[in-house]
Amino acid sequence: MKVNREIRAPKVRVIGHDGEQIGILSLYEALTKAEDLGLDLVEIVPGSTPPVCKIINFGKFRYDQSKREKESKKSQHQIKVKEIKLKPNIDVHDLETKTRHAREFLSDGNKVKITCTFRGREMMHPEIGDKIVRDMCQSLEDISTAESPAKMMGRMLLVVLAPGAKKKKEGVRPSGGPEGSTVQPEPSS
Repeated sequence: MKVNREIRAPKVRVIGHDGEQIGILSLYEALTKAEDLGLDLVEIVPGSTPPVCKIINFGKFRYDQSKREKESKKSQHQIKVKEIKLKPNIDVHDLETKTRHAREFLSDGNKVKITCTFRGREMMHPEIGDKIVRDMCQSLEDISTAESPAKMMGRMLLVVLAPGAKKKKEGVRPSGGPEGSTVQPEPSS
C-alpha cells in the first residue's frame, strides 16, 4: 500500500477518517487535510480512476490487519501426513498398538501413510505384508478411506488413508422377495 508521499496520482478520491466521503481532491490538498488531522493518507484502491485514498492512522491499520491475518491462520487446520511403519513379521499386539496410533492420527484430522517394508527373503512372499496392510486398513475403515489401493514401490508396500469414512450403500432388494432370493416368474401356458 502506498502511504502519503508515495502516492503518485495527481487527483484522488478521499474518504475521511470517520468513513465519510470527502470527494475528489488534488494530491496536495488531500495530504494537507491528512496532516492537519495528524493522520496518514493511504491509497486503498489504486486501480480505480481516480485512486481511492483514506485518511487513517496507518500504524494502527497495519496492526489490526496483522491481527486479523493471525486470527484467520489460527482457525485453519493444516493436514499432515503421519507415517506408520510395519514389517511382514509384526506381532499381533504390535499391530494393534500401531493401529491405535493410526486411529488417533486420523481422529485428529491427519492423513496416515502405512508402509510395509520388506527385507531380504521377505520379498519372496509379499502377500504376507499385503494381508497385514489390508487387515490394518479394514480395522480403520470406520473412520478412514484409502486414497488408492496399496502399491508396491520398490521394497515397500504403501497405502495412504484419509480421515472420513465411506458411506455404505444399502443393498437394493429385488421386488417380490428377500435380499438374495432368485425367484423367477413361472411361464404362462
